[in-house]
Amino acid sequence: MGANSSSISELPENEYLQKLSGSEPISENDPFWNQLLSFSFTTPTNSADLKLLEEATISVCKSLVEKNPRTGNLGSLIKVFLSRTKELKISAECQNHLFIWQAHNALFIICCLLKVFISRMSEEELQLHFTYEEKAGPSSYGAECEDLIEELLCCLVQLIVEIPLLDITYSISLEAVTTLIVFLSCQLFHKEILRESIIHRYLMHGRCLPYTSRLVKTLLYNFIRQERSPPPGTHVFQQQTDGGGLLYGIASGVATGLWTVFTLGGVGSKASAQLEQCSPLASQSLLLLLVLANLTDTPDTPNPYRQAIMSFKNTQDNTAFSSSNPHAFQINFNSLYTALCEQQRSDQATLLLYMLLHQNSNVRTYVLARTDIENLVLPILEILYHVEERNSHHVYMALIILLILTEDDGFNRSIHEVILKNITWYAERVLTEISLGSLLILVVIRTIQYNMTRTRDKYLHTNCLAALANMSAQFRSLHQYAAQRIISYTCRHLRRYVYVLDKLYFPHSHCSTLQHCFSTLSDNGEELLSLTCSHILRSYASSLFSLLSKKHNKVLEQATQSLRGSLGSNDSPLPDYAQDLNVIEEVIRMMLEIINSCLTNSLHHNPNLVYALLYKRDLFEQFRTHPSFQDIMQNIDLVISFFSSRLEQAGAELSVERVLEIIKQGAVALPKDRLRKFPELKFKYVEEEQPEEFFIPYVWSLVYNSAVALYWNPRDIQLFTMDSG
Repeated sequence: MGANSSSISELPENEYLQKLSGSEPISENDPFWNQLLSFSFTTPTNSADLKLLEEATISVCKSLVEKNPRTGNLGSLIKVFLSRTKELKISAECQNHLFIWQAHNALFIICCLLKVFISRMSEEELQLHFTYEEKAGPSSYGAECEDLIEELLCCLVQLIVEIPLLDITYSISLEAVTTLIVFLSCQLFHKEILRESIIHRYLMHGRCLPYTSRLVKTLLYNFIRQERSPPPGTHVFQQQTDGGGLLYGIASGVATGLWTVFTLGGVGSKASAQLEQCSPLASQSLLLLLVLANLTDTPDTPNPYRQAIMSFKNTQDNTAFSSSNPHAFQINFNSLYTALCEQQRSDQATLLLYMLLHQNSNVRTYVLARTDIENLVLPILEILYHVEERNSHHVYMALIILLILTEDDGFNRSIHEVILKNITWYAERVLTEISLGSLLILVVIRTIQYNMTRTRDKYLHTNCLAALANMSAQFRSLHQYAAQRIISYTCRHLRRYVYVLDKLYFPHSHCSTLQHCFSTLSDNGEELLSLTCSHILRSYASSLFSLLSKKHNKVLEQATQSLRGSLGSNDSPLPDYAQDLNVIEEVIRMMLEIINSCLTNSLHHNPNLVYALLYKRDLFEQFRTHPSFQDIMQNIDLVISFFSSRLEQAGAELSVERVLEIIKQGAVALPKDRLRKFPELKFKYVEEEQPEEFFIPYVWSLVYNSAVALYWNPRDIQLFTMDSG
């Protein structure tokens, strides 16, 4: 780019870039390379400038694509970079700033060119461009280089794992990670998941393969350490006052030019941009790690990077490595855990946590044994609580993490022993003191409710309910608000269920008062029905459930057909309320099972739940004859009857404290053998078949939105739509 480049708009006219992309072959020994690589070009710091850089690069690339088959200048540039990287480690140790600076600049140009090449041509065409050789003389790099792509990829991997991370090497380490991401970005320009790829093959076989565990370990440590970039204004060279030579004379401009690359926010959302500014190397390393971990297996070789992630151990673990996995390594789990807790605001950190908990049993065992599990769970709960502000994939990953954690009974017990003070981000009610378990219940129920009213994603509410079900047998000392929300949320669906049934059976004459009852219910379901509505509900429930008990499915089918007839066509879509009926019934069934599980296993630990149940007993009693709920209602009905009787014996006008006292006494007196035993509620997360169909587009959407100093034209993206995630 040379010393004269001062703005992006001038790049296509830059004499050095014109020569690089021109028709004249340039020898690797030509002084031209020193001139090209001695630039103080200010790297773009926003998406608009990155777009301009992309457009300027395209102009240069068009000429290079045309001329390179005859000049081989792309190969010459790469060989110049490769020859200089041989001395990088020594240069870092000797503080040879100039050498590292030029190597970085060479890699920056290569990365910019590659990004355009990959977006505009097939991998086969790209590979061909790497084979063209310059015709201007013998190669100084050596004849031993048979495959320039593999040589460059291997060099980048070695650079990442072997060069010590110092202020003067931060830029080239970041550029190496970025260039590997660019090499793999061919997936962005294909709608289908790439299962055969030239670049994938290079990284999963041959010379790159022995570096697998070291690369994964280095990328993880980059994430863990969160090393900040050298501050703006850091001078790589001392100011030259006597004019000096060309290279040193222009070096005074490097500080504001080179180092601005390290404070970029990337193209993505504002929230992620703020995060990346802290440590661009950590952010970019995590993105590369996620991309590598989600490469598809080849028929003869499983993904070695995924194998490494699945098998690494704690540095304190002295057990022998399994001979079946050559990519295993050790890492400090305490540092990893701390970084995971601190970084959960970003999608990519949550996705990493999911991968580790799901795929690495060593990490999962360690996390579940932590005595400060709240440091990990609270950020996850915040993600779910602010569901309106998060993309659906981030919410889904956070929820799956909770589901995986709740598969462990020890976790389900311990979260009720952790007492939290003043949860400021929970706005619905002031929570001055609450257990982590009760808070988890509140947030999950809130997430289900948001999903049922807004996004209507069946998988989301199914996984929410599964997490609650896993916890239910270990519910302990539930906060009164958590107990109230469990019961009131169930009641809300019970009322909704009766209302939908009413509209199905009597679509033209349903009671306007009943409709009013539901239309006036507040969003959080706390508002009580009036006496009139309660009477109407009881009347409808009695007749409807009597009808249902005759032949449940057949009656529903007839009602659905009747409704379609009233709509005038068999092809007419059913109204939302009719489509919701099965979903509502599933939610009610699961909530009743959760309540039943708690009453059966830990009734004496949860007087607040019994209190809330008694408070809404009228509604529950109406469902004792429902054919879908009869079995599960037996225990609930027994508990309601038993404690109602004891309260009646105690007299009227009882205070809340007195009622709770009677409940605690009754819990000891209730014969446990009278409660029917049901199978334990246990749900286990299992990835769907072909998970890559979900994860690969998700990971690349994160790269597209969050990568530092990378811009792709959205019109070129084929893998996902711009609003995905």
